[in-house]
Amino acid sequence: MNPSVCISFLFLFLILFSCFDLSYCKHNNTFDAIFQFGDSISDTGNFLIANADSSPNMGHPPYGITFFGHPTGRLSDGRIIVDFIAEAFGLPLLPPFLSRDDQSFAKGASFAVASATALDVSFFRERGVEVGTNLSLSVQLEWFERLIPSLCNTTEGCKKYLSKSLFMVGEIGGNDYLGPWAFNQLTQQQVTAYVPAVVEAIKNATEKLIELGAVNLVVPGNPPSGCFAGILTLLNGTREEELEPGTGCLRRVNDLVRYHNRLLQRAVAELRKEHPHARIGYADFYTPIIKFAKDPDTFGFTYRPKLNACCGGDGPYHFDVRALCGQPGSSACPEPSAAIDWDGWHATEATDHRIADSWLHGPFADPPILSLRKH
Repeated sequence: MNPSVCISFLFLFLILFSCFDLSYCKHNNTFDAIFQFGDSISDTGNFLIANADSSPNMGHPPYGITFFGHPTGRLSDGRIIVDFIAEAFGLPLLPPFLSRDDQSFAKGASFAVASATALDVSFFRERGVEVGTNLSLSVQLEWFERLIPSLCNTTEGCKKYLSKSLFMVGEIGGNDYLGPWAFNQLTQQQVTAYVPAVVEAIKNATEKLIELGAVNLVVPGNPPSGCFAGILTLLNGTREEELEPGTGCLRRVNDLVRYHNRLLQRAVAELRKEHPHARIGYADFYTPIIKFAKDPDTFGFTYRPKLNACCGGDGPYHFDVRALCGQPGSSACPEPSAAIDWDGWHATEATDHRIADSWLHGPFADPPILSLRKH
């Protein structure tokens, strides 16, 4: 055989063989960067930086204990969903935007802020409602727009860069409803009435990113908040008749979440029709956690009672607003990976890992995130 032909076959063999460890394949099916918007479920440290003087509880152990070994500002014992998505594409974990290190944002950033709302803070102030931060979704979009010139410096360069980036628009919306409701500022009927406005705000933010040049976007729905210890405690989820059979989650809260998710899926379908050049995925946050709650042992969640917070104070569901995780009087379960709920509001790293896998590969993302970018 001609030596040059042999070399060509050898080169082809090496390429194919390298795909067995996915390193070559991953390199050719990746994104240049990931940009995350949202609330505490996706915050990699922005709230902690913005509120450093008040020493928020997520700035104290045992936050971060499972993976980082110290608190990072993530509301978790370790990594969160976007961390696993970044790892899947061979990208670094997203730094928080408020770290102000522009050099580190070339591969992405998280603009998400714990307590952030989809609606602007003015909406709530007009109704006499206090929310946890004024860094709403529209503020996060403004941050991103200001950042763009440092990421790319020509029109064509920006178009290419943004088209090869992944944009995670949420999860967001839970704080619009659950803070005002759980702390008795608004009724269930009042928060339900503005669900369409929250969904419209998320849709508008997604559309704004598309106008800026985003092509690959994922819009996650809300998780079943009625399954988390904080909501179960604050909304008195101790009466069996108010709980969903099979899960033990608070029915009236999950009814609200399902309503939000239905409208959001409809909004995503509208965006796909209006912007056919964009690849817009919907990620189902609700179903995976319901499955975990129905059959925890199958997924390795052996902590009991199953809906108790791993880290919290002495109260119903191991949750007490006077002794939040990271504060004096709180304690953590010995094996966070066996628990679904980390601190009463947020999932453990183990839960987030399983959800991230279901979004990356399916079946709980339409389409699966790994299929969004093909060469």
